[in-house]
Amino acid sequence: MQGFLLVLAFAALPAAGNLLGGLAAEFFHVSDKSLSKALHLAAGIVLAVVGLELMPEALNGNPAWVPIAAFAAGGAAFIGLERLIAFLTQRAGAGKDAEGPMAIFTGVALDLFSDGVMIGTASLINPSLGLLLALGQVPADIPEGFAAIATLKRAKVRRSQRILLSLAFGIPILLGASIGYFVLRDAPEIITLSVLALTGGILTSVVIEEMISEAHEGETSRTDPIYLTVGAGLFALISVYLGA
Repeated sequence: MQGFLLVLAFAALPAAGNLLGGLAAEFFHVSDKSLSKALHLAAGIVLAVVGLELMPEALNGNPAWVPIAAFAAGGAAFIGLERLIAFLTQRAGAGKDAEGPMAIFTGVALDLFSDGVMIGTASLINPSLGLLLALGQVPADIPEGFAAIATLKRAKVRRSQRILLSLAFGIPILLGASIGYFVLRDAPEIITLSVLALTGGILTSVVIEEMISEAHEGETSRTDPIYLTVGAGLFALISVYLGA
């Protein structure tokens, strides 16, 4: 149990980074241009997570077509999540305008979930590796948290709800770490890798269908594409130099 508590402590580090980004969005005025830049930055980070972290790991599976098929199935899973979000927002009395921001929130939560799975499984191999992965995620999670909460802010979601949602970002990464530590350690490797690939497919759909679309809802800047590539480059630096 002591090892599991250590894993939870590791997972809390990226969750804290995400919370910090969300709180920053609460205390600073975010213009449409600033939000567009933040969303492009976050989109670049998420695409790099998929391309540099999730899929290279998933393609180590044997046979490789299984995680590849799981990645492709991520598009269908995204459609299912989108419909679920639409149903829940309607039941909660929120307008249709809230569906896009909630989809982005869900995408960031899934990214954190995949981080947690990898931290949990890596810690089984070597606790130092789990700590390194957790520390490497922190700089990437700050802009993701900022973009998610700033988007909810523009959608006029109440501040009390935004703060609760920002705190709720800790749940998926702790859940992912728990699953990685207790469940996936006894599962066949191909199952673990397929879970990562499926998550990668969903995240890719979230970036293209929701983050970039939401970024262009208001006033944009000609420099937005730079933020997209800078976000990807930021995570590449983290991946190379911190071993994320």
